[in-house]
Amino acid sequence: MTEPRTLSVIVPCYNEAKTLDTLIRRVLAADTAGLELEVVIVDDASRDDSVRAAEAVAAQDPRVRLVRHSVNQGKGAALRTGFVQATGDVILIQDADLEYEPGEYPKLLGPIVDGRADVVYGSRFRGGESVRVLYFWHMVANRVLTLMSNMMTNLNLTDMETCYKVFRREVVARIAIRENRFGFEPEITAKISRLTPAPRIYEVGISYSGRTYEEGKKIGLKDGFRALWCILRYNLFD
Repeated sequence: MTEPRTLSVIVPCYNEAKTLDTLIRRVLAADTAGLELEVVIVDDASRDDSVRAAEAVAAQDPRVRLVRHSVNQGKGAALRTGFVQATGDVILIQDADLEYEPGEYPKLLGPIVDGRADVVYGSRFRGGESVRVLYFWHMVANRVLTLMSNMMTNLNLTDMETCYKVFRREVVARIAIRENRFGFEPEITAKISRLTPAPRIYEVGISYSGRTYEEGKKIGLKDGFRALWCILRYNLFD
């Protein structure tokens, strides 16, 4: 693996006009561990002012690019588009809300920049960081899905469903993503676990400022059942 020099932050976006400008400015101000930054916003046919907000910040900073879907397809589809558009040696996934803090990029990028890792997951359950107290059953569902994923992949992750996933480009290039929605998380975890030679996977603790449904949270019960199906599908049948 060559020494990484550039970082692509992919921001899938659907109806996040309230937070997008603030989020992108935090990304642009973040410490990228010496990597040259580009930001790829993939708007998934938002119906609010997300596109206008993205266009405004892109007009002010050449490091920001906007890609648009004409039809809403889901987070997985937006990330699939982002992977194609990204040019960086390292690819980092960043949600468009403010649940995950770009100030923690050095922690996420460190194992890759140091040459120790090919993939890094940011865990909300690895302790030592501030986490907003919210839904008990969401926490239970996350832990159960992570446990089932680990049983299939033989990994010992604590947070498979986390947004913060960082990859060397070479890893992403070897994976074809099929899921259009939140099934992306178990799908990519399953496919990473089966790569040969096996990539070096690290996990670091992160803070988390989760949203309520009133504040715009989108994932729901049907996404949990879909994630369960994806764990079985991409580990046993695909």
